[in-house]
Amino acid sequence: MGHHASDPNKIVNITIDGIPVSCPETTMILDAAKMAGIEIPVLCHHPDLKVRATCRICIVELKGQRKFKTACSNEVWDGAEFISNSPAIRQARKDILELILAEHPQDCLKCVRNTNCELQKLANDFGLSNPIFKNEPKQIPVEDSNGVIVRDMAKCVKCGRCVEMCQEVQTVGAINTAHRSGEYEVTTAFDRPLQDTTCVYCGQCISVCPVGALYEKDETEKVWQAIAATDKHVVVQVAPAVRVALGEEFGMAPGSVATGKMVAALRRLGFDKVFDTDFSADVTIMEEGHELLERMGHGGALPLITSCSPGWINFVETFYPELLPNVSSCKSPQQMFGALVKSYYPQKAGIDPSKIFSVSIMPCTAKKYESARPEMSGSGYRDVDVVLTTRELARMIKQAGFDFNTLADEKFDDPMGLSTGAAVIFGTSGGVMEAALRTVYEVVTGKDLTNVDFEGVRGLTGVKEAEVDLEGKKVKVAIANGLKNARVILDKIKAGECDYQFVEIMCCPGGCIGGGGQPWGTTKATKEARMAGLYQADRDLPIRQSHKNPAVKVLYDEFLGKPLGHKSHELLHTHYRSKS
Repeated sequence: MGHHASDPNKIVNITIDGIPVSCPETTMILDAAKMAGIEIPVLCHHPDLKVRATCRICIVELKGQRKFKTACSNEVWDGAEFISNSPAIRQARKDILELILAEHPQDCLKCVRNTNCELQKLANDFGLSNPIFKNEPKQIPVEDSNGVIVRDMAKCVKCGRCVEMCQEVQTVGAINTAHRSGEYEVTTAFDRPLQDTTCVYCGQCISVCPVGALYEKDETEKVWQAIAATDKHVVVQVAPAVRVALGEEFGMAPGSVATGKMVAALRRLGFDKVFDTDFSADVTIMEEGHELLERMGHGGALPLITSCSPGWINFVETFYPELLPNVSSCKSPQQMFGALVKSYYPQKAGIDPSKIFSVSIMPCTAKKYESARPEMSGSGYRDVDVVLTTRELARMIKQAGFDFNTLADEKFDDPMGLSTGAAVIFGTSGGVMEAALRTVYEVVTGKDLTNVDFEGVRGLTGVKEAEVDLEGKKVKVAIANGLKNARVILDKIKAGECDYQFVEIMCCPGGCIGGGGQPWGTTKATKEARMAGLYQADRDLPIRQSHKNPAVKVLYDEFLGKPLGHKSHELLHTHYRSKS
């Protein structure tokens, strides 16, 4: 028992609550129980994170032993007999819950996680009607000063998931644990506010928090007010990853492509125009693809690194400022859209740009920070006025009170609603790379690409490498998702150990499908389903290459001139600066 290295190839036989289970010796008790149809309760455990076993709610009995074992952190062994449902176990789990709830603010009705909270669900399952401890929550003020992430640490259950995410998966190190015993807490270095830490606002801490201790700053009220104002023309853009996640908030399976219903819902909410960020993703490819060729042809800094992910931009500014010359000067699709919706669109529609209120729906919390950057006003106005997460849009739809699932599909508005398959895959790791290659190939070779699927750059692997043959001109590319994986590539570039020409980096594990603003409860399985949804949306579109988007052609003919031209430079490009 725990004295030998267990063997993943060795199958052992155990029983849980009398039910026999055969499984590999390396299986955790928790997972073995699932095979028997038994859901052992967990709170600190998250399927995508390293096991910490801090909450002890998953304890089980071992036949013939007095000491309980945690099911999330202990492997099975041959002949073991576990009991997950005995009076002693039920009582011990209740006691653990009671202790957590004794210092938890019990204001569920006002909490952002009400009815979607892991602690609330446990309390409900265990029926804690007669509390044994007096409720004395810690008095900790809510930190709401950075405009992106709100920290209500009075609600923290000290599970450590956010710390694991920030330290180990993202290697940002903005939050950590401090002190011991009763003083033990999750906090920042020297208790500084988040904006005075290395935080990049990726929101991955929010996505793994089981309770309402971490959430995005809710800006839905600003949008309701803009829609109600008679003198404002309110336009909305929606990111690719939102359409494959929004349905989850209304009971659809993860990865369901809900584009048509989403457009209908936005019209119902009262937006004057419903546009698609995918339109400006196509524009991004035009600019970024030509920037790549320009650098390869004229000795610019290589590899060129993509700049669509604002959390990644914050990360490079903070940790790798010496690599800023390698980062594409292209704004992200959100910000390109914002600049065009206050310059090109009003000119085309005959509207005063000062009357336009520009909203974006994003799977991302860092986009809120990005939209407020002083550089992001190339149009002479703030390009994007408000950014809402996928969760905030779902809240607005619920407040408006119509049934999302019964809406008839509707289409985006022209001209900034037309997009291609290349644009929709921007939402997943490898998508920006594939979209760029679909266009760069034809620009370089002057030939039609017979197969637009670049399978080698797809999937959720942390670091991917591929080589693409452009008719004898070889381009080496690399793709990273999650900031720990980004470091692997960046350190190689710094050390001069790689000859990549083009690198895609997505801040969030899996890319935008796993963004910090996506529906709660996201796991690797959810991300895989959302990724499949995006590739399905790509296959279903008639045009699958950015440079073949007729609305983008018109934009360049009528307004921008050419990619990397003077007007593009003013509106669609930017610069970043060291934060180190």
